[in-house]
Amino acid sequence: MQDIIVIVGPTGVGKTKLSIELAKKLNAEIINGDSVAIYKGLDIGSAKPSIEEQEGIPHHLLDIKDVEESYTVFEYQKDCRAKIEEITSRGKRVIIVGGTGLYIKAALYNYQFTEGTTYNEYNDLSNEDILEKIKKNYSGILPEVQNRKRLVRLLNKVENDEKITNLKDECLYPIIVIGLTAPREILYQRINNRVDKMLENGLLEEVTSLKDKYNDSRILNTGIGYKEFRDYLFNNKSLEEVISEIKIDSRHFAKRQYTFFNHQFNTKWIEVDFNDFSKTIKEVEDTIKELN
Repeated sequence: MQDIIVIVGPTGVGKTKLSIELAKKLNAEIINGDSVAIYKGLDIGSAKPSIEEQEGIPHHLLDIKDVEESYTVFEYQKDCRAKIEEITSRGKRVIIVGGTGLYIKAALYNYQFTEGTTYNEYNDLSNEDILEKIKKNYSGILPEVQNRKRLVRLLNKVENDEKITNLKDECLYPIIVIGLTAPREILYQRINNRVDKMLENGLLEEVTSLKDKYNDSRILNTGIGYKEFRDYLFNNKSLEEVISEIKIDSRHFAKRQYTFFNHQFNTKWIEVDFNDFSKTIKEVEDTIKELN
């Protein structure tokens, strides 16, 4: 099997554009690695590539669930591995692209789940919130509040009432992990601009059309770009407050993405040239050739 190309990095850094250009050059198909883009109708807030933007490149694990349906990392693991087998059996190369690090790692590494187990990243909770939830049902030794990774893992164990066994450092496939990065101030400005652009493109209308589904949808209440609208839709916050919250939550999420991709993968980081993205594409191509 040829190396699977994994493109990771914080939100708003150009992962989608890079993946499509690489897919053209490498005779590859793309598997979505974003937990929100899995859902139908969550298009603008997830920055899901449109049919036009996909430029004829097959994309997998997009729009496979309705927002009222649950979808766990365990299900993603099974679906992603099945797609890898299907794509490679046709002689095509695989590119996985997205910002949901846990999904991507669970698919590629020897994470072992029990069927029916849920595994949440708790992106809607602060470290302090997670610690308080743990304390309600667990009396053992607690992780430090700064150690989000251990907090998330422990809360999942507590809520599932079972141990998730794994061999998390055993990679099951040959992979090359490319991380796109940018100076923090540039990245944060791009995130802010991106949120403004989403509003211009109809994010409010998209969310409003889903209002009746909020009570039955986990993803609408946890996905950044959607969860912040709940109070607006039910008359507790202004639109300006919601927009500010989305920008703040997106910036905080970008920090957590950097931490995860730094610690969980052997990531080759490449700084994006936003003025001439073709240079970034060329640098990534050269890097892949060197690492093959």
